[in-house]
Amino acid sequence: MAVYAHINSVPNGSTGGIMMRRHRELLEAGHESHAFWGRGRRGGDDREHRFATDAEVNFDVLQTRLDGRAGFHSKVATGRLLSKLDEVRPDVVCLHNLHGYYLNIEMLFEWLVGHDCHVEWTLHDCWAFTGHCAHFTYAECEQWRSHCAYSGGCPQLDTYPKTICGRSCFRNFTDKRRIFTSVPLERMTLITPSHWLEGLVRQSFLGGYPVEVRHNTVDKSVFKPTPSDFRERYGIGDRFMILGVASPWTDRKGLGDFVRLAGELDSDKFAIVLVGLSERQVRALPEGVIGLTRTDSPQELAEIYSTADIFFNPTREDNYPTVNLEAEACGTPVLTYLTGGCSETIGLDGSSTACDYDSALTIIRDIR
Repeated sequence: MAVYAHINSVPNGSTGGIMMRRHRELLEAGHESHAFWGRGRRGGDDREHRFATDAEVNFDVLQTRLDGRAGFHSKVATGRLLSKLDEVRPDVVCLHNLHGYYLNIEMLFEWLVGHDCHVEWTLHDCWAFTGHCAHFTYAECEQWRSHCAYSGGCPQLDTYPKTICGRSCFRNFTDKRRIFTSVPLERMTLITPSHWLEGLVRQSFLGGYPVEVRHNTVDKSVFKPTPSDFRERYGIGDRFMILGVASPWTDRKGLGDFVRLAGELDSDKFAIVLVGLSERQVRALPEGVIGLTRTDSPQELAEIYSTADIFFNPTREDNYPTVNLEAEACGTPVLTYLTGGCSETIGLDGSSTACDYDSALTIIRDIR
């Protein structure tokens, strides 16, 4: 029997769901497992631990806005986490998203270096090897390959984790390279959900560590064809329903392409449904588009996936989007772009396609 500790920003959503499924699988297999997170619900039992308070998270957000030092605050909250790790004494520490305004990475890695445990770090995005951003595809920035903000300023200060400080990126890159490579090579394994991200990691300052590709999975006991009265409740009727799911929705996630799509399709024959919008975005939608705010109910989401005729994911940058997997598990074919690891999520039955916008529009019209 081994002792495992899992660390993520939240216990829900795509990354939290992955962490919690692994945590429960290990418990069922007879291991001792503990899940730790900084934001979200309280722990449900003595194996689940939320270690940061709302006030601490909000203060971290404020500090990061001012100084751009995401991952270098939250010392008190991180102290609580490390105290719990001292009690648990894990053999394996499974890291997930270390960004998210809840953790001090320097304190955590000092603990990891000083304790005889193996580290499995699942990278859900690119934040670990950049000076600021979680993704750089949309911005077409290549500075991460050598040193962020060395030859020019960061072009994405207004993206997550937002900041008004342009001087932090150079220092962040230097510090993250030092901190994240401090664990001996034989004691840390990097895990990526896609071959696309694996390729980037091998070109980064983390490239000396072993890298394994483990494709994300979804809970098929939840995400499966599920009947509902969704069409009746929202007046969709027999129209061809095109679904999009994201949180938050931005142009990088393809919100503008859905607006464009609404203008090119006959609303008497097609219905577009978007889930995960803010209330302001719902109010700004063009006529004929049905907008819903985020749902934290996987069962409700499975009902919506199941009633759609096609799931459209026009994301401009992504790693290995689980929404594609969820839609396919519910029996709904997927249209997505040739972005990041999106094409790796497409099933082998031929019902889903990775393409560009014009091809997606043609496919939708032809199917209808």
